[in-house]
Amino acid sequence: MKTAFCSLLGAVAILAAGATTTLANDRYADMPPVTVSPDLSAPWVLQLGRAPGIVRPARQAAQPLQRLFQAQPDRQKTAAVQQPARRMVMRPQINPIYLPQEVAYDGPAKPGTIVIDTHQNFLFLIEKNGKARRYGVGTGKPGFEWSGTHKITNKREWPDWRPPAEMIKREAAKGRYLPTYLAGGIENPLGARALYLGTTEYRIHGTNQPWTIGGAVSSGCIRMRNEDVVDLYERVNVGTTVEVI
Repeated sequence: MKTAFCSLLGAVAILAAGATTTLANDRYADMPPVTVSPDLSAPWVLQLGRAPGIVRPARQAAQPLQRLFQAQPDRQKTAAVQQPARRMVMRPQINPIYLPQEVAYDGPAKPGTIVIDTHQNFLFLIEKNGKARRYGVGTGKPGFEWSGTHKITNKREWPDWRPPAEMIKREAAKGRYLPTYLAGGIENPLGARALYLGTTEYRIHGTNQPWTIGGAVSSGCIRMRNEDVVDLYERVNVGTTVEVI
């Protein structure tokens, strides 16, 4: 009888632990089924596939972006990220369309400008000679979309996270309780780097949920894979113009 009682307690503990993990991973979007990468020592995500997320209904673009940007073969490998600590874990998949690549550009933005297309979930770093570097991003979920032009006012590596009071209250109403402060690191939702936009609370930042890239999933910030935000971070400076459309 004692052995059966102990076994019952153990089963209850396992179920409780599973429920806690689910709530922790469900901060912004549900984690898809996990598959094992053939190279677990590789940076975050090297698998290819379909990335799930909250898909926003298509809106009419502010300008004919499809004519401005035309994909070309990638000419540079994704930059590797120096992590503060390495560990062997299983990683979800990402759609290859959201991996960095060079594209043609014939729009009005000057070289060095960042253009973010929140309709197609792409970030473009405009280069010289009619080229642009394109990255996949996660953007504001329905009700949190925005547009405008700002300058990068600050850059930080492995930034701390202090959720706004409105976000804490909003998530608490859903039964999701956020910390008031979280130190920078691989578990931090802001990821490896952050680029701060004007005097707003919006940032271009990394993520600890790379499977959400390509979806409308954030509270307004522009979310990138950690590998990609590190690459962008090294290419731009404070004062860079960012156009969100």
